[in-house]
Amino acid sequence: MEVCNGLRRALTKARRPSVATNRSVDGGVHAVTAMRHAVQTAALGMFVGFAALPTARADEPSPPVKPAISDEAATAVSQMGKTLLARDLTITARTISIYLDQSGQPLHIFHTMKITVRRPDRIAVEFTGDDGRHDLFYDGKSASVFFPDSKKYATIPASGDIPSALNEVATKLDVDFPLGALFADFPDKVLLGDALAGWQVGTATVDGVECRHLFFSQKSGIDLELWVEKNAAATPHRLVVTYPLLQGQPSFVAEFTSWKTQPPLSDAEFTFEPPADVKKIAPTPAVASGTKGSK
Repeated sequence: MEVCNGLRRALTKARRPSVATNRSVDGGVHAVTAMRHAVQTAALGMFVGFAALPTARADEPSPPVKPAISDEAATAVSQMGKTLLARDLTITARTISIYLDQSGQPLHIFHTMKITVRRPDRIAVEFTGDDGRHDLFYDGKSASVFFPDSKKYATIPASGDIPSALNEVATKLDVDFPLGALFADFPDKVLLGDALAGWQVGTATVDGVECRHLFFSQKSGIDLELWVEKNAAATPHRLVVTYPLLQGQPSFVAEFTSWKTQPPLSDAEFTFEPPADVKKIAPTPAVASGTKGSK
């Protein structure tokens, strides 16, 4: 999972000339789909792309060495990584994507995601939000996206771990899941591997739970804030990703609730069985995006 590839793909989508310009409620939603993808797909690889701090010139005395990532931040993320390695997980995420539309007006797109995961290769997500509803299923052999409102679905072969399958879904079905990095094999290493800097800002109460507020900076210019429980589990409660180098400084916010690791999840949770009255559609981005008239 690499932020450069995901961000390039997202920005390419955002620049497509075929984006609808209808200002009706339905048309307005579709008009922002491409830019929403720019924020969400970049968030899919948000943890990668850090770099080392610049070194001093050879003829200058070396200043006292300070770690780029504080011990507090590193320990908290390591603890979070262990928590996220639970075999079975169910989570609810409420997200906001904030960015400028083509006319320069700020937009806020809201979603609720009910996420079910069984490592290493099962995930199901129910998306509901301002641009409609769709469901994602990956059972280790194939990935399906179902659009209940239009009674259509698409299925593609897919294999590998969860981030690999999500990348296939984004590429072939034009459906992005911006939180895939949380379900990498080593989510803490994905976050810390190339960190430019990171530290604990302080503590805050989120949904009645005391959390550490952590901040990380990436070489690419992406800033990441993370709120994790102030305990040995370090369960994440809030995530904010900001893109200060992009026009309008778009951002992505996610708040997590209803973390559960029991009971074990069955295969049926991740298998899509098409209802009798639905239509299978070709796995092309134009059709899978749920829009009409895409080119």
